[in-house]
Amino acid sequence: MRGFFHKSDSRCNYEFLHGGDIYSLLMEGFRYEDIIDFSASVNPLGPPDSVMNALRDNPVILRHYPDPCSWELRRAIADEHNIEPDRVITGNGSTELIYLLVRSLRPKRALIPAPTFSEYERACRIYGSEVEIYHLYEEDKFDIDPDKFISSLITSYSSRSFNMVFLCNPNNPTGRLMKREDVIKIAEAVRDLKCYLVVDEAFMDFVPEESIINMVKENPYLIVLRSMTKFYGLAGLRLGYGVFDKDLAEELLYYKEPWTVNGPAQIAGITSLNDKAFRLLTLQVTEEWKKDMESLFEERGIYYIPSAANFYIFKAPERTAEILRKKGILIRDCSNFRGLKKINGYAWFRVSVRNPEENRRLMEALKYAL
Repeated sequence: MRGFFHKSDSRCNYEFLHGGDIYSLLMEGFRYEDIIDFSASVNPLGPPDSVMNALRDNPVILRHYPDPCSWELRRAIADEHNIEPDRVITGNGSTELIYLLVRSLRPKRALIPAPTFSEYERACRIYGSEVEIYHLYEEDKFDIDPDKFISSLITSYSSRSFNMVFLCNPNNPTGRLMKREDVIKIAEAVRDLKCYLVVDEAFMDFVPEESIINMVKENPYLIVLRSMTKFYGLAGLRLGYGVFDKDLAEELLYYKEPWTVNGPAQIAGITSLNDKAFRLLTLQVTEEWKKDMESLFEERGIYYIPSAANFYIFKAPERTAEILRKKGILIRDCSNFRGLKKINGYAWFRVSVRNPEENRRLMEALKYAL
């Protein structure tokens, strides 16, 4: 892989850089096998073997245009969630669908908690939506109190109504989970206000019992987004989907570009959903490796926020990411998240859960940095 990248002074000037930027390290001369990426919250097992086999066995897929409607994949997703295929839209990652929603529906005013995934706000501002931030606080472990959240919605509605509300559950980057019954309570309140609620369940595969994806058919204002990047290790293919009211799905498809989900991604998605053994294995090792990482945090005296997902945020001196980077270890500096700014020389960082050996290498490097 190193041969594809060369040392360069150029840098991506994308304002909202995310985790997973191994390429800049490759350009600096690091070997791929010497890099450990904790900055992207992707399954450390990698994609299922069944997916690799399916892609190898279907080389002809590269010769043809992909199905522009992703029908087989949409049917597989519908079967997985016991819903109708015409409620499902697939995308080049769930991020494509965030932009599709805002571009198509053009909400005048949106409510977004913070800290959370930055692309909600970016999409809204690009397409001219007014954004109001609902601030979350460290002393509450960045949790949302559903009653206070609903009260804020209703109070604001009396003066200037919201057209769209975003929730990320479990939240990125904090990993905090809202219980299913609390999200349903918010969804019912938002429906009464005739406002769309977008629930981004990108990491819900790690706590599937808390999903509200099956509630969409009862609430035309509820939208649920899912990613297949994280749980199934398909970051390089980019694959996500959304579940919508049928009429809304038809409207959104009118605005959606064709062929955004390529042929290999469609095969990978169908195969992943059918690989129940991989799913069980991922849940098992993630639970074990999370306990390992939490123990290491506590042994090192590092302050972290408990998480329902496959990642954690923790506090450390603000140069920690820079120091670890020189050792080929990438972690996510969270300073560009609203509500996670550097204070008194300390910053918030996010790390994904990897295997015990890699977790220990991270902690040894953190010990050096601290």
